[in-house]
Order: sequence, then C-alpha cells, then structure tokens
Amino acid sequence: MLAYTYIQQGKFELTEKPKPVLQDGRDAIVRVTLGSICTSDLHIKHGSVPRAKVGITVGHEMVGVVEQVGADARKVKPGDRVTVNVETFCGECFFCRHGYVNNCTDPNGGWALGCRIDGGQAEYVRVPYADQGLDRIPDTVSDEQALLVGDVLATGFWAARISEITPDDTVLIIGAGPTGICTLLCTMLHRPRRIIVCERSEERIGFIHRHYPEVLVTTPDACRDFVAEHSDHGGADVVMEVAGSDDSFALAWQCARPNAVVTIVALYDRPQVLPLPDMYGKNLTFKTGGVDGCDCAEILRLIEAGRIDTTPLITHRYPLAEIAEAYRIFENKLDGVIKVAVTAR
Repeated sequence: MLAYTYIQQGKFELTEKPKPVLQDGRDAIVRVTLGSICTSDLHIKHGSVPRAKVGITVGHEMVGVVEQVGADARKVKPGDRVTVNVETFCGECFFCRHGYVNNCTDPNGGWALGCRIDGGQAEYVRVPYADQGLDRIPDTVSDEQALLVGDVLATGFWAARISEITPDDTVLIIGAGPTGICTLLCTMLHRPRRIIVCERSEERIGFIHRHYPEVLVTTPDACRDFVAEHSDHGGADVVMEVAGSDDSFALAWQCARPNAVVTIVALYDRPQVLPLPDMYGKNLTFKTGGVDGCDCAEILRLIEAGRIDTTPLITHRYPLAEIAEAYRIFENKLDGVIKVAVTAR
C-alpha cells in the first residue's frame, strides 16, 4: 500500500509498505477514506518531536471504514464508518479512568499514531485499543464533516472544556489556524459574552469575518489595547493560546485580567519562559498539555445535531498520490489554505 513515511529530519516520502495486520486482540484495521495534514506533522518533519520514529507512516487525522477487528474488540465491526482518535489509550489505567487519556500508561499511550507507530496518511492503518480509539460516524454525517473530530476538533473541545468558560466571560483566542478555529467553534458552544480572535494573516482574518461575523477580530500589534477596550475588567477572563510562538505566549498572559485562566493549546518548537516578576500579582491559572481526546462521541453528536460544522475549514483536496504537493501548500500557507483533505485512493 502507499504510505507517507518519515525518512529523516526534513524529509517525508511516499513509499510502498505492507498492509498492516492485527497485532493484538483489541486492534482494528481501518481502510482510510479521508485524511488530513496537521501542524504536528510538520513538527515531526522539522525535528521538533524527538519521540517520533524515523520510518513510521505519518498522519493522525483520518476517517475510514473498519475492515477487520481483533477477537477482543467489541465496539465496532467490519463495515462501520469511523473516526480515529489522535490518542491511543487503554481506558483502564488511573489516567484513563479520570479522563486524562493523553497520559495513558500503556507503552503506546498518548500520541502514538503517526508519531511512534504507523499512522494514517496511507491506504490502511492499524488502530490499537479500537474500542477506545474508534467512534462510529452517524449515517447522516459525511466523511468531511467528521474528518477533524479525532484531533483538532477534539483539541478545541478539550481546550474550551478545561477553560471554565461562563456566560459572563470575554474569551480571547490567539491564532486562527485550523486548531484555533476549532477552538473558536467549541468556545461558541459555551455562549460567552464576547469572543475575540487575534490573528496576523489577512486571509484568515477574512475567513473569520465571512464565517463568524459575530466574533471580534484584532491583530497581535493591537491586541492588548483592543482586549482592554472590549472587556469588563481590564483583560480577558479566559485566554486560549493556539498560535505557538514566543510572541503569542507572552501576549496570552499580558492580555489576561488578574485571576484569569490561560489555557495553552499550542505546541511550541522550543521552551517558553514565564517572567514571574512581571506577572506577580496577576494570580493567573495556567492550563497546559496535550489534548485529552475522550469526547469524540459527544462531538459527533453535536455535528449530527448541526451545532458544529468544520467543513468550511477544508479548503483544498488532494489524492494520496499527490500528498507531497498538499504538504507544500499547507506548510507554506499558500492559496488561502486552512485544512487539506487527502483521499486515500
């Protein structure tokens, strides 16, 4: 089968690999029907994910059809259309039982697919712990509607959930890339008083204006003054940092009011510094970490009910045979790209 493979730092390549086989009774083999490219894939390409293994098939955003299940898999059956979770988790350890599935103690727990084990930018993928990692797509939901459920949409849902948003809040979201927009969509479910998005790209600002006209938009240079002017207590009640740069990290705490919640959603290329003397007295609560992607079934119900729609984010479509071109467009942010859908055949 065709599989997009991590060859060495800075190089992915489309290669031929054997079709995956069941390795455990809890596995499933999924025929990938639609996949996507994530910024985390680019982090692997550029060496920012040390745990990523050379030789693995990359990709962790996908939907497909179950082709085969192990003897101990109970939740799905061959023929089911499913989303695939970015997280691999057993569902039984201390962390899984408390909903912290990113910290599953299984040796392949957490972000494994497309990082430490073969992922889904391929024709087929083996999914460990299929009962945890797969969710059946409702019949009325299309593959494109479900494509982002297992990763960036799960991330946005998790970020909004842990940020303790109330109806009285002003929420600032820094970054309007794919994860930022998914975070925006999930923040809207909580109906805060106002939402402000901070973004530098004129194309992405235009995207927000076209699709979410009720959302306020500012730029990084104007953000501090804009947030102060459009909030009730001198800053945002909740800040979600989804851009992942040194400047955006600083902007997150600077734009927060005292005693606010600052949720760090972004994955950074290098360590960040908390300038505690400058922050003294703000009494901020920081929430950080990788997505706990255990809400996919609920997200699918919200999509089915028409309360979440991520299809406008899919701006480009390519077959797997042309995935290198899809990466070029996505990595260089060309042609107004937000997300790319990759058909496996």
